[in-house]
Amino acid sequence: QVQVVESGGGLVQTGGSLRLSCAASGSMFSINTMGWYRQAPGKQRELVATITGGGSTNYADSVKGRFTISRDNAKNTVYLQMNSLKPEDTAVYYCHADCTTTQPSLRWGRYWGQGTQVTVSS
Repeated sequence: QVQVVESGGGLVQTGGSLRLSCAASGSMFSINTMGWYRQAPGKQRELVATITGGGSTNYADSVKGRFTISRDNAKNTVYLQMNSLKPEDTAVYYCHADCTTTQPSLRWGRYWGQGTQVTVSS
């Protein structure tokens, strides 16, 4: 099994910064893409940023230039540095890890963390 755990959320003022962390652990053959989604009250879950195993990144237009995704493959950890935060960034942020596992068979799966709350006050 694979476990994904996020941390680093909190309450900040407009213009502030937060750094989210997400660690994957368990029985994994490999980890491919990792990323972050968010869900604000009354809205659908939306993609924030992704990063491949090779370091290629992708960002939602709404966060480009403000957020930076990175990863430490040795620690199976992905980070999201969030700068110049806006009230519109308020949401629960969910980390995912796209993993290949070998038990009970060779399979690909997307594993999700429990979410961490980010609140940006105006």
